Amino acid sequence: MQRADTWQHTTVLLAEAIEALLTSPDGVYVDGTFGRGGHSRALLARLAPAGRLIALDRDPQAVAAAADIADPRFSIHHARFGELAALLPALGVAQIAGLLLDLGVSSPQIDDPARGFSFRFDGPLDMRMDPTRGESAAEFLQRADERQIAEVIRDHGEERFAVPIAKALVARREGGNPVRTTRELSELVARAVKTREGSQDPATRTFQGLRIHVNAELEELEQGLNAAVDLLQPGGRLVVISFHSLEDRIVKSFIARESRSEVDRRVPFAPERAHRLRALARVRAGEAELRANPRARSAVMRVAERTDAAAAAPAAGRGRA
Repeated sequence: MQRADTWQHTTVLLAEAIEALLTSPDGVYVDGTFGRGGHSRALLARLAPAGRLIALDRDPQAVAAAADIADPRFSIHHARFGELAALLPALGVAQIAGLLLDLGVSSPQIDDPARGFSFRFDGPLDMRMDPTRGESAAEFLQRADERQIAEVIRDHGEERFAVPIAKALVARREGGNPVRTTRELSELVARAVKTREGSQDPATRTFQGLRIHVNAELEELEQGLNAAVDLLQPGGRLVVISFHSLEDRIVKSFIARESRSEVDRRVPFAPERAHRLRALARVRAGEAELRANPRARSAVMRVAERTDAAAAAPAAGRGRA
């Protein structure tokens, strides 16, 4: 079997992300999803000697891949970006000039059958981004009832056939043969889903829903976004690359909400809470990148800037995403 560190990853929106993120070459930046380090290496190439880059990843294989970066300005930490609020103060960092989040699953994770992320290969039904903690997808399907399974597949996978899929999973489990591998799950879904639009594999949405649930990806994103606003210095940038509508909807709504001034209706004479972000851009991959890397087709990058709260108060409502 191919070694896990040999699967290649093509970084999406590389130049666009660095251009959007970098405002001060001597600032402190965070790459919250190191992956295989494409964005981090490009950012280091642009940082001044006084700059600093703190990288995080919840995947131990990704952390190991950073071992070849011998740069005193760089550090890597086995952590989730939702832990930023606690991690950065522990590192002596009070504010940052920018945070980059490249969400979703990396190519090495997808292409390694042992990780269980893809129905294209047969392997254990794991799907954990950090295989050292939490329950696998197979373990969740072993303990959850039909309603819980259907909710996960419907809400996180946006699968309209969630109920028949859940019924089939529970029936198989009660028959003494629970789903344990990616191929078993894929074949079960193909039998339960009677029709599918276009060329999409019937199992696509089920795999997405289980993966998002197992890794608590949407909760993690909310935590990371909230931490980012508190940690960004005035003028600091938030850059988030999403790969499906659930993620992008959260990012879009968060930026829109933080781009508005608000009045506390419980205290009529209180001053407005000044908005903290200003939406700057929504970026998609260009044709050249799409030809070279088809996985970039679903990528959406949103960029926002931390405002100076005191100066921003008169600009209520500006910069909605």
